[in-house]
Amino acid sequence: MEKNILITGASSGFGLATARKFAKNGWNIIFCGRREQRIRELEEELKSLGNIQFLGLVLDVRNRNDVESTIASLPRAFSTLDVLINNAGLAAGLDLFDEANPDDWEQMIDTNIKGLLYVTRACLPLLKQSNAPHIINIGSTAAKSVYERGNVYCASKAAVDALTQSMRIDLLKYKIKVTAIHPGAAETEFSRVRFKGNDEKASAVYNGFTPLQAEDIADIIYYCTTLPKHVCINDLIVTPTMQANAHYIHKKKAD
Repeated sequence: MEKNILITGASSGFGLATARKFAKNGWNIIFCGRREQRIRELEEELKSLGNIQFLGLVLDVRNRNDVESTIASLPRAFSTLDVLINNAGLAAGLDLFDEANPDDWEQMIDTNIKGLLYVTRACLPLLKQSNAPHIINIGSTAAKSVYERGNVYCASKAAVDALTQSMRIDLLKYKIKVTAIHPGAAETEFSRVRFKGNDEKASAVYNGFTPLQAEDIADIIYYCTTLPKHVCINDLIVTPTMQANAHYIHKKKAD
């Protein structure tokens, strides 16, 4: 039976790897992102599979009106949604609270929290049409333990954690599974975005240990969504072997 999935933040990182994973396994896919060129490139890539339906959307999850109108106007092929992956998110800056830029705070809150809310609310009518609906929210180890200079990023991911628990309770009567996956250090564009394009700072984050890769998280997401109908993984923390939590990473010293 054909299944439909919608993935936000699919122009890079976890979202892109997840789109590829599900596409290769025959799922029909809606993938969203802000960077049009990346979205069009993924469309071209998926054309080669030939056996799935897909739709690439240039969408900023921070814009509630655009989210609502876009989801409401999806083609009939996607009138039912089996899985929603709320992946769009970012960290902006790594500053002490009293030195941080409030614009960074607003960007993180608008994307990590409000964007997740807008997309989920808009997709619920489609999810309720599925006989096995599932929402997966991508959190962070930062949701579980706060670290210096993490302040608002940690708060935004703690909110994702709390919202996931609330959704699970409120949507239980619709038999909607709700899962939070909290990745630790992963080598994606995350640090490059956090340091606003400073590649030297971004690459230094991963020196001395082997971080997670986007494909690792995509594999875990796929596993969670393909379990039996009566089984739901509620909360999952995933780190590299050399990471204990959001703060403690054992790094090999350079020779």
